[in-house]
Amino acid sequence: MKIVLLSGGSGKRLWPLSNDSRSKQFLKVLNNADGERESMVQRVWRQIGNAGLREHAYIATGKPQADMIYSQLGSEIEVIIEPERRDTFPAIALAAAYLYSIQGVSLNETIVVMPVDPYVDDSFFRKAKELDLVLNDTGADLALIGVKPTYPSENYGYIVPDSNTRADERFVKVHSFKEKPRKEEAAAMMERNALWNCGVFAFKLDFLINILIANNLPIQYEEMSKRYSKLPKISFDYEIVERAAHIVATPYEGDWKDLGTWNTLTEEIETALIGKGIISGESHNTHVINELEIPVTLLNLSNVVVAASPDGILVADKSSSPAVKEVMKHSDQRPMYEERRWGRYRVLDYLKYPDGNEVLTKRIRVAPGRNLSYQYHQLRDEVWTVVSGQGQMVLNGERFPVQSGDVVKISRDSRHSLRAEIEMEIIEVQTGTELIEEDIVRLAYDWNEIMQLCTEKWISMEGLE
Repeated sequence: MKIVLLSGGSGKRLWPLSNDSRSKQFLKVLNNADGERESMVQRVWRQIGNAGLREHAYIATGKPQADMIYSQLGSEIEVIIEPERRDTFPAIALAAAYLYSIQGVSLNETIVVMPVDPYVDDSFFRKAKELDLVLNDTGADLALIGVKPTYPSENYGYIVPDSNTRADERFVKVHSFKEKPRKEEAAAMMERNALWNCGVFAFKLDFLINILIANNLPIQYEEMSKRYSKLPKISFDYEIVERAAHIVATPYEGDWKDLGTWNTLTEEIETALIGKGIISGESHNTHVINELEIPVTLLNLSNVVVAASPDGILVADKSSSPAVKEVMKHSDQRPMYEERRWGRYRVLDYLKYPDGNEVLTKRIRVAPGRNLSYQYHQLRDEVWTVVSGQGQMVLNGERFPVQSGDVVKISRDSRHSLRAEIEMEIIEVQTGTELIEEDIVRLAYDWNEIMQLCTEKWISMEGLE
């Protein structure tokens, strides 16, 4: 059995802490058993390890989130990169092609696809392991996990079982689906033993590979990647699930939540205040999550969430907080904070002058033993001031040590990289006419490979002398 975790999301529902690069699953606001802060993806990855499934797990995600995944889970994890953001059907099709053509997974292997961020207990992943047996015992096209509802919610989709299904059966044949019904409809479906749909799909690999072949879609990963933008932008539910002839679901009775809005997320945050600030007076069911260096003070406000980050500040009544996605849907502000595989950065200041020139200032932290990619920029110049730490710098093939107090000027088209020996903090000032993260041409990631490229250049230059 193979597990594919889907990591996506635009980050609007938990703005301003989340953004296009740091979606909700990467926010470190939950506590583990040791009281340490962890993100949803770190929590799920830990639970997958507890279930003995880690060596069988992959994460499918877009390029903007790949570095965040490596940063939080480590560089050894298997990541399947989507060339662009589309929807769950293209993402799962790409993952299937990767497993089949790159990993050589058997067509008879069970593939379990699930979100990367469900808030569940460990028994959920033990239930996921049962899906292999369910598929083998029933011969179904698809097997799902359905959560037994605790109340008639209007916020979830429902799996409606066949009419002659008993409530105590190990798995049920699926009759139909209903997405976010009215409360009265939900109550009536609960009487029919309906289950909340938690977005888990299990199938034999040949089921999806045969569908791709029937639709003249590639089953080789490289070809699928090239044609990815041409795939239908549609959910797996609409493209596959609704057309499947034989679907079964197995009930799960443990805790399950979608922590996708501030009102649901704060229910699981154990402390009312994270970061600098004060909550005072008669303030009940109120949370302050502050990532800024300046304090936030809250007086006599109940049922409120205050979230502050370099991307902005939100003050909202908790019951109204889901509306932030609609309010922010037209915002195209660049992310002001990102985690990368080498560390993290925060935008300190940004100015655009009347003549079109821009100036952007970042604070960059590079973890010890990590390095930036060997890269160059076509639209900007940079000046780096090393605030603390020490390491090795490569600039246009020349390697030299850098430490606290050093200043390095990097003109556009200059090839450069940095490796920290002791954690380094750098103030970077960018100047140019278009300061965007996409203005990066990466030549190599691994430090040994970078050193090899520089060695080849040195040998070439010596040959010219």
